[in-house]
Amino acid sequence: MSVHDEVAFEKYHGTGNDFLVVDANEYVPDRAAFATRHCDRTDGVGADGVLFLALEDRFDPPRVVMTLVQPDGSTAAMCGNGARVAAEWAMERTGASEVMIDTQAGTRYARREGDEVAIEMGEPRFEPEVVPLADEYDEPMLGEALEGYAVTALNTGVPHAVVFVDDVDAVDVDAAAPPIRSHDAFPEGANVTFASRREDGGFDQRTYERGVEGETASCGTGAVAIAAAARVRDRTTADVVHVSPPGGDLLVSFPEDGAATLTGPVAHEFDGEAAATVDRVEPQP
Repeated sequence: MSVHDEVAFEKYHGTGNDFLVVDANEYVPDRAAFATRHCDRTDGVGADGVLFLALEDRFDPPRVVMTLVQPDGSTAAMCGNGARVAAEWAMERTGASEVMIDTQAGTRYARREGDEVAIEMGEPRFEPEVVPLADEYDEPMLGEALEGYAVTALNTGVPHAVVFVDDVDAVDVDAAAPPIRSHDAFPEGANVTFASRREDGGFDQRTYERGVEGETASCGTGAVAIAAAARVRDRTTADVVHVSPPGGDLLVSFPEDGAATLTGPVAHEFDGEAAATVDRVEPQP
């Protein structure tokens, strides 16, 4: 483990969902403070989170342990685009075309598919205790009225509240999402994802992310949540669903076992160094 004041990082993004990648061997005394400081888009590097990655290349396929620390200092159990970035990072270092990603939501298999990276996301879950929903819920939330919207709740590695609307571009996400994100129905909070169906059968997406506390250019778990909720709510019967967040295009597919796979591009933007030791500050609302 190296100990010095400057920590090397690499900047990646998956369809605009951007991350600082730091080798877990680097010594960062306070990861929460590091993420809060350097994810800040005004005074820091700017990112939707920091991925601390530990590569274990003795395995076949190689494994990478992923810890995502968000701009508010919290840790997210899963991030679809973050996991795809972690896979690309590991494959670049090992020359492998497939890797295993160990996340707090479980181990996920990822592979290269042409110029894109695909990752198995597990089976979307709607059970109240898995989302999780408040104790008074004993049935899945499938289109319940919350804060003026019909909300479908599910877990795709993290909790999502999915709202189908006529046009996502007409939604004031910064105003509409926070009351749902912090609603009593979600004791641990929820990501809020708005979706509108296109004429070609795909869906446009906008997501307000818990932990970022704002809208992001893309959200992989949100794309999976849209596809899964659309299938349950009879808005699509497709086994392959195209989802388009503002930052690009993602593909969500459902093999016969019920688990979802998320596929999309990953880009390496640039490398840099950032102070390892920073004062802990509260993120601005």
